Parts: sequence; structure tokens; C-alpha cells
Amino acid sequence: MWFQRLYVLFFIEIASRRVHLAGCTSQPNGEWVTQQARQVAWTVAERADPVRFLIRDHDRKFTDSFDAVFQTQGARIIRTPIQVPEANGIAERFVRTVRSECLDWLLIVNRRHLETHANGVR
Repeated sequence: MWFQRLYVLFFIEIASRRVHLAGCTSQPNGEWVTQQARQVAWTVAERADPVRFLIRDHDRKFTDSFDAVFQTQGARIIRTPIQVPEANGIAERFVRTVRSECLDWLLIVNRRHLETHANGVR
């Protein structure tokens, strides 16, 4: 078994606290993040209520093309202050819960294994 770090991109609707798991990868980059954003945007575009805001941090993976995906749908991009995790407390709480409730009890073998278990959560 080879240990590797996996990154999961997720979106949370603040009003309903609904989580959209966009995907996971071992090597996230701007292109991958933008493609995942497109897929999530297509899903949310079908709803009656449009996305008004996207709150995100300053990670370099979130490129201008990532922002453009949501801006074309009328969403305003809000960047959290640098190194202030409290500014996005809902996302931080979700990550902490996933770590303590899932990852402390489940050993993820690889990306495919993680995606299989994540499908049950959606």
C-alpha cells in the first residue's frame, strides 16, 4: 500500500448546508479545479435559485478561469482573508467533521476507494 495525499474539492450551499463533492485527485491544478467547477456549475444552474456568492480562499489553484465559471452565472467571488480559516467557518467545520467522523475510522486505500465511499455520502 502506497500512502499518498488526496485532495478533495467540495462546495457547500450555506443556506441548506448541502455539500457538493466535486472530485478528488492527488495532483490538483488550475485546470482540474476549473473543470470540476464547470461540472458543479452545470448542476446548480438547473435550480430555481441562482448562486449569488462564491466564497473561496487564496489558493493558486483557483485561477481566473475558475472564477469566470461562476461569474458568468452571475455569482460574485468573495476571497477570504489570507491565513484566516475562521473566515470560512462552515467549510472548516465540514473538514474537521469529515476527518474526525470518517477518516479516523476508515483507511482510504486510493482515489477510487475514496470516490466509492464518497458516492454514498452525496
